[in-house]
Amino acid sequence: MDHTHASPPSPSAPNVIRVVGVAREFAMGSDIVHALRPLDLIVSRNEYLAIMGPSGSGKSTLMNILGCLDTASQGEYWLNGINVSQMTDTELAHVRNREIGFVFQTFNLLARATALRNVELPMLYGGVPAAERRERASDALARVGLGDRLQHRPNEMSGGQRQRVAIARALVTRPALLLADEPTGNLDSHTGDEVLALFAQVHDEGQTIIVVTHDSDIGAHARRRLSLRDGAVVSDERITPLEVTA
Repeated sequence: MDHTHASPPSPSAPNVIRVVGVAREFAMGSDIVHALRPLDLIVSRNEYLAIMGPSGSGKSTLMNILGCLDTASQGEYWLNGINVSQMTDTELAHVRNREIGFVFQTFNLLARATALRNVELPMLYGGVPAAERRERASDALARVGLGDRLQHRPNEMSGGQRQRVAIARALVTRPALLLADEPTGNLDSHTGDEVLALFAQVHDEGQTIIVVTHDSDIGAHARRRLSLRDGAVVSDERITPLEVTA
């Protein structure tokens, strides 16, 4: 069955993402590279979507556009009801901080800062008062099972614990979207399964999640899988997720 033209949710559905005719082209000398061909995408609130594809498929380009790290060459992108297509870099930075929580393969933690301080950072940029920052960061760390590690620095924690800090930091701003790029890429399989179990938990609590990965085992934990090849969508299917046990 071809899922490329899967039916979108009804207009009344609360959509976190609405992409219409978005494409991305790059100039390489006299050539034009079609990194992402025109596509439409709707992601409803509390979906758990995996964007899949081999290297060069366009998944990283799409991730950068969805994460407001790059802008499309054409088309419109609505994030949580906001048209971000024509925003300036400064405006995009504000939207990123308010609406998106990022989780990266390399954790991207400040080495000399405690777990609590690392999780506080997005709120610092957002102007949240100090007492509220500490309370929300503590709560976020407790939510990911690190309530007893508030004062530990990254070099005092395992890879799995560091990624949990990164997830707490991503969730602390209460974002519309959690966007994860190869989130288990630097972890062993057991620790990776624990992180995926945590994603399942926060999804069950209502969080919208997009995971970008080339790994079909990771994609199998999502509820929907969008596959790209040569910059184009080749399938968009609902799947029954694997049961994950930590």
